[in-house]
Amino acid sequence: MIFLLVSFGFSGLAGLVSVKGTDSPGKTKAYACGEDYTVNRAQPDYNQFFPFAFFFTIMHVVALVIATVPKGVYLPAAVYLLAAVMALVILFKK
Repeated sequence: MIFLLVSFGFSGLAGLVSVKGTDSPGKTKAYACGEDYTVNRAQPDYNQFFPFAFFFTIMHVVALVIATVPKGVYLPAAVYLLAAVMALVILFKK
C-alpha cells in the first residue's frame, strides 16, 4: 500500500509539472512518419498457435514439477506424469 500511495503521489506531482498544451487534431492518430495511415484491423487466427503454446506450457510445467519431486514420492509424480501424457495425447489427437 505504501508503494502504491507513493506512486500515486509521483503521478500527481508529474501531472503538476508536465507541459500543458492545446489539443491538435492529429494528437490521437497513429504515428506513421507523416504519411496518412488507414486503420486496418487484423483478425489473427490462433487455432494453429494454441496447440504449440499448450504443448510447451505442459512440458515446461511437467519438467519443473518432476525435477523437484522429493525422494520417495514416486506414486503422485507418476500419476501427474500420466495425466500430462494424457493431456498431450488429447491435444494432438487428430
